[in-house]
Amino acid sequence: MAQLKPVEVFDYVVFGATGDLTMRKLLPALYQRFKEGQIPDEARIIGTARSKLSTEEYRERGRKALENFVKAEELDAKLAEKFLGLVHYASLNGAEADSTWSNLTDLLDTAPEDRIRVFYLATAPNLYGAICENLSNRKLATDASRVVLEKPIGEDIASANEINDGVGRFFPENHIFRIDHYIGKENVQAILALRFANPIFERVWNADTIDYVQITAAETVGVEGRAPYYDTSGAMRDMIQNHLLQVLTLVAMEPPSSLDADLLRNEKLKVLAALKPIAVEDVAKVSVRGQYVAGELGGKPVPGYLEELGSESSTETFVALKAEIQNLRWAGVPFYLRTGKRLNRKASEVVIQFKAAPWSIFSTEPRANRLVIRIQPDEGVSIAISTKDPAQADSLTLRNTSIDASFAKQFDTRYPDSYERLLLDAVRGDPVLFIRRDEVDASWKYVTPLMEAWSKNEAPLETYTAGSWGPKAATDLLAADGHSWHEDMA
Repeated sequence: MAQLKPVEVFDYVVFGATGDLTMRKLLPALYQRFKEGQIPDEARIIGTARSKLSTEEYRERGRKALENFVKAEELDAKLAEKFLGLVHYASLNGAEADSTWSNLTDLLDTAPEDRIRVFYLATAPNLYGAICENLSNRKLATDASRVVLEKPIGEDIASANEINDGVGRFFPENHIFRIDHYIGKENVQAILALRFANPIFERVWNADTIDYVQITAAETVGVEGRAPYYDTSGAMRDMIQNHLLQVLTLVAMEPPSSLDADLLRNEKLKVLAALKPIAVEDVAKVSVRGQYVAGELGGKPVPGYLEELGSESSTETFVALKAEIQNLRWAGVPFYLRTGKRLNRKASEVVIQFKAAPWSIFSTEPRANRLVIRIQPDEGVSIAISTKDPAQADSLTLRNTSIDASFAKQFDTRYPDSYERLLLDAVRGDPVLFIRRDEVDASWKYVTPLMEAWSKNEAPLETYTAGSWGPKAATDLLAADGHSWHEDMA
């Protein structure tokens, strides 16, 4: 990959710097951008956490993180050491006003006042307001500062508003970057290019030609070490409310007049606002929630969710949902959203199922066209088509096939991790791939009534065997409309 234009000199301050997210994602992503020449040598990455570590001790943790989470062929030992020279550490509890703030202020005071500062809050969301208040009181939040908020932004509308209000007291909205790493994935962004740069797709991207849409985020992993956190969240809060609804907006939005951040996000917001509210009496008809039990994956036995958690729980590890968009473009087109743990294979994809031809001149029925956008793994697109069967030389017999493009093969390049662009977009002050507050509000407004109905058992908690594709009720959800999940299609 050719070296890219570097960003301005910055200080990146990470609260929660000893946590799994920082070690597994943030430091490796920043290393990759440094390797590509985008991070200037004068930049600083400052980790803060309650652990009493020296900078050298923290750098050693960072060194191990790079060794563990950067592919061996992509890790340059000399560059890694140079990158770690940018890393500093300040022992501090950011949520406490009387903590050892001098450890951080002494570092930041050595930089010019107009240097860009990014405060990345990789902590529990209920600490965001307190951290921002302390940054303001210590006069560390300058005009050149931004704050990055990790999801989840709350657990319902009320808590989301409390968090957003708490941060908004000290940072203006255009300096608040709510990160959703799913939007940073290359092939999620590619949805925009596929639609709006290719008239062949955009002109048929509507209810006249599309039968239904599927958006799937399937994982083979369980909750493992995250079980205590996950049990307070569940699949709806963890995946649907943010990631999958964001993908839905990109699939369904109207074309903005430009890629200006607010123009694009205005169109996304219109989609969220147009989602058909789910009435209590319809909850069991349009949603399925499930929890995995012990099964087998990759030929090995795996435990059930309750075994991993170590206690009883009604938290869902699987959700399938039928959503509808009430506007002219999408009237009558169901959007099926699905996510789950311990499913048959890892797959994140968007499936656009087109309508079948109303009449056929062929003796064999042509199948309806289907566009599959693979977000991960094996990023790419495929289109299912019918063509003449060359094995039947004496007749116009049809054969089903597909045109497939694997982007890794087409472009012969490393696909960057989703955090790589997002981390530096915050430095640039470019909010186009971040979530605006009104989007958060609209997402919670849509899913909160559904979760409240679940809490009253309006839809039963199904079980499914680890290694399957989820509860049978998820198959029945589509079958009620005469539809099938992608993996079940011929």
